[in-house]
Amino acid sequence: MARGRMAVSNAADFAPRRQDLEPIEIASRDEISALQLKRLKWSLGHAYANVPHYRQAFDAAGVHPDDLRQLSDLSKFPFTGKDDLRANYPFGMFAVPREQIVRVHASSGTTGTPTVAGYTAADLDMWAVVIARCIRAAGGRSGMIVHNVAGYGLFTGGLGFHGGAERLGCTVVPVSSGMTERQVRLILDFKPELIHATPSYMLAILDAFRAQGVDPRGSSLKLGIFGAEPWTNAMREEIETAFDIHAVDMYGLSEVIGPGVAAECVESKDGPHVWEDHFYPEIVDPVSGKVLPDGESGELVFTSLTKVGMPVVRYRSRDLTRLLPGTARAMRRIEKITGRSDDMMIVRGVNVFPSQIEEIILRDARLAPHFVVELRRTSRLDTLTVRVEIKPGGDDSVRAACSRDLAQLIRSEIGLNVAVETVMPGGIERSAGKAKRIVDLRLKE
Repeated sequence: MARGRMAVSNAADFAPRRQDLEPIEIASRDEISALQLKRLKWSLGHAYANVPHYRQAFDAAGVHPDDLRQLSDLSKFPFTGKDDLRANYPFGMFAVPREQIVRVHASSGTTGTPTVAGYTAADLDMWAVVIARCIRAAGGRSGMIVHNVAGYGLFTGGLGFHGGAERLGCTVVPVSSGMTERQVRLILDFKPELIHATPSYMLAILDAFRAQGVDPRGSSLKLGIFGAEPWTNAMREEIETAFDIHAVDMYGLSEVIGPGVAAECVESKDGPHVWEDHFYPEIVDPVSGKVLPDGESGELVFTSLTKVGMPVVRYRSRDLTRLLPGTARAMRRIEKITGRSDDMMIVRGVNVFPSQIEEIILRDARLAPHFVVELRRTSRLDTLTVRVEIKPGGDDSVRAACSRDLAQLIRSEIGLNVAVETVMPGGIERSAGKAKRIVDLRLKE
């Protein structure tokens, strides 16, 4: 990929030196596994002794923490899901007295009771350590100015990333999300080298640069860390080309810790490495719950190894991926998240994920990466409409051609007849946080 600044001509220029890595990042698999077993025994015992939900769940499954003698024994223990957290709202999953919890985060609760996460001082310290590790893996260094676009408040992204950036020694600009035009001004004035945002909102910032007549490739940005929603390698290329930066993926979920569970390394960009010294990953069949071997695709499940305030045991993320061997680090990688088991749409017997549609859209140079998928029910049959923007400069004839071509590609590659509505630039609502790709109108009609 051609780049305009020598500073970012080679991703290896930003890779940390081996001596700057923590010993666990380059440990042997045997060393990592031994540490995991030791910590897993502690975590299961801690959860069983201090969280009534886990005591009841373990007892109902006929297992006890002492039954864990090897890592594979974890499969005997029950899963934890969002419903369990909601049933124990707000503080029922805490493993320490509430007075020892120094911070609380929560989900938005837009689809029901929020899920709550609690942190002790030790948890916040661990969180800062893994976030700092993520930033360093992405090419960040002490002294860099970091433009943090993630939302602050109950959402884990803003404050969680902020603490880790400060731990690494960065200068943090806590911009938060929203007021997109101001994002451009602050980037131009403060000259940050690294930006943290959701990938979809980074594209909204790109639109704002162009609307103001500013070349995004001329900004001070060199690195971008993006997460909180699935995004494809095609979107990575779109961001990297538009801004002339290196874009890496960071993975996390608030119920496990927040951002910082796993991160890509700038020198490889081949999927986020899981920080296995703090979070134990499994891949299970989404239907049967059976543990799958490394390399097979399924649902990602996590057990915390060091969390004090709110340990989680076999938490079902609903994210679909697979575990792969480590490359730039010794710890295993997860393949880029391809979708969510609860985001899967079944339309007339065909399984469809928004990420599949996104990949097709991004291959068409006439289309912008802003789209939504609308589900409707017509004459007792589910129908799917894709609403997508064209790029500036397109007229009605271009819109018609794009609609026809996209519908044909989706039919040939996914096997589903869909309606496509191509709209003018700005016709799709922008989100300052996670992009909402699916609009289900079936219950409203």
